[in-house]
Amino acid sequence: MPRLDARLKTVARQIRGACHVDVGSDHGHLLKAVIKAGRVEWGIAIENKRQPFLNSQATLAGLAAEVRFGDGLEPLAAGEADSLSICGMGGESIAKILSAFPRRVPDAVVLQPNKRPECVREWGLYSGFHLLDEPRTAGRRAFQILVFRRSASSPDPAYHDVDREAALLFGPHNLRRRDPQFMRALREERRYLEQLDRLDSRAADRLAAIYRVLVDAIEADTAP
Repeated sequence: MPRLDARLKTVARQIRGACHVDVGSDHGHLLKAVIKAGRVEWGIAIENKRQPFLNSQATLAGLAAEVRFGDGLEPLAAGEADSLSICGMGGESIAKILSAFPRRVPDAVVLQPNKRPECVREWGLYSGFHLLDEPRTAGRRAFQILVFRRSASSPDPAYHDVDREAALLFGPHNLRRRDPQFMRALREERRYLEQLDRLDSRAADRLAAIYRVLVDAIEADTAP
């Protein structure tokens, strides 16, 4: 898909539907890519800043898309879209946007938080959305893409039989897969946190969760 970096290409592969809304569209390249690839029939870009709004209008001109000005999901009607993406924001901001208009959130949601992904996982866990997958991009800075689907059943099976606190921080699917890139990132973060003179409560909890995950991995590898 042209003009997309590895992060947005990974997001784009998770998107498919009749009408997709991209909140915080910036230049509109993600929406343009999925429309031209035939992954969506109609796109809605939402921006709350003038220049990105104009950028998206220019990028999406002549395509099956429209650009709306407003905050979060305020410009969207309930049931208007069947899938949604929000990329490149902090997890707290993403969760706040989704919680502001819960009835306007489509059934399929793809989110890419730059930090605090646990806030997004908590939103899904307590808002009736199951976490289907969480692919990670390659490279030194690995972005997590969180793929959710609304479900009438509860609880989310992704969190069954895993350390709940660690799963919210690092992802239940990641804990089960234990792929080398993920485990290497945990070990690097452990070394970084261990070198700090003082840890606040959040960092201390995070380090404790990393220890538990690494110990569980060693025990699983050495089990008969």
